[in-house]
Amino acid sequence: MKVMEVYGIVQMILLVLTALATVYFLLFALSGLFYRDNKLKPAIIYRKVAVLIPAYKEDKVILEAAVNALEQDYPSDRFDVVVIADSFKPETLQSLDSMPLRLIEVHFEHSTKTKALNRAMSLLPGDYDIALVLDADNLMEPAFLKKINRAFEDKIMAVQGHRMAKNMNTRLAVLDAVSEEINNHLFRKGHRALGLSAGLIGSGMAFDYAFFKKMMLEIKAIGGFDKEIELRMLHDGHRIDYLEDAVVLDEKVQNSEAFSVQRRRWLSAQFYYFGQAACPALRTLFTKGNLDFFFKALQFIQPPRVLLLALVMGESFLFLLINRLTAMPPAYTTAWLAVLGACLLAFVFAVPLKFYNKQTAGALLYLPKGMFLMLMSLLRIKGANKTFLHTPHGASDNEKK
Repeated sequence: MKVMEVYGIVQMILLVLTALATVYFLLFALSGLFYRDNKLKPAIIYRKVAVLIPAYKEDKVILEAAVNALEQDYPSDRFDVVVIADSFKPETLQSLDSMPLRLIEVHFEHSTKTKALNRAMSLLPGDYDIALVLDADNLMEPAFLKKINRAFEDKIMAVQGHRMAKNMNTRLAVLDAVSEEINNHLFRKGHRALGLSAGLIGSGMAFDYAFFKKMMLEIKAIGGFDKEIELRMLHDGHRIDYLEDAVVLDEKVQNSEAFSVQRRRWLSAQFYYFGQAACPALRTLFTKGNLDFFFKALQFIQPPRVLLLALVMGESFLFLLINRLTAMPPAYTTAWLAVLGACLLAFVFAVPLKFYNKQTAGALLYLPKGMFLMLMSLLRIKGANKTFLHTPHGASDNEKK
């Protein structure tokens, strides 16, 4: 076989794989433009809510989160703030203990969010209607619980709130904020616009309490417990809703080290659960027509958006140059330009208009480093899903602003 024939075959394989990932991205970027929030029914009752905040060594942020949760515009006798404190300083525990909340101290040889939540629910009374899971750095808008309560008038099992950036004080934090909103557009708005379930994020998510408590007893995840929850729910045919106007603020990573640890944990969980879901997703697609579960499995094998952008740009420019020098058929050039254009267009659709500003433009100078950090995280994912990787919050930033 001639060298140019081998080159053509390799190029075609890479072109097809890259095009498939880009089409997946573009599909949900387009559908997200047509998302409309559900018209919530008026609340008949105030359901009792357990606001569960599992926290590991989060002394710097937990007090602010606890105060914020206690200030919800919701009847005080219809919700409890439950802080599940793992490895906190004595002075932090003393401050929490003085607040009108439930403080549950836990001690594990190997800490995980799954263990913390299960321990807390084993100690709490069983009279709650809704379990709301927050991270220790999350701040809810005042009406968050009211909106969540109204969502459950539709007798749903789960709903994901709109998690968005609490801080954009470094270039990396801005990029992280943009990434969060891209994922909201694709995997929550885009999915719901097509009748699929919204993706869970790990916090700002609410469940029917009895359903959640029973399901969590079966969850064994060390990292990515939200992904295991998604797969179990979608496999069993449960829908996950999304409330765009129910906002919870989330701290964005401020430095390279925290970014790398966080992405390494996310990527490891993503690929691990693709391996767990791939065959069952295909089986239930053909036997039960379960598109929800199938598209979730497909999502897990997709490259991170920033790496997809780097891959498409790199491959396009490389092959366009080589094809020009080697006189390859013009169809290849047309195909690569189409893939590049589709990828860039998907980003244009998925990034909210509010991010088209000078601050984001300045943060784009950090994008090459962000791409490099994602690549390094991808190369180091082995074993990350078997180890608890903690991302600290409230740390002083050391990146350029």
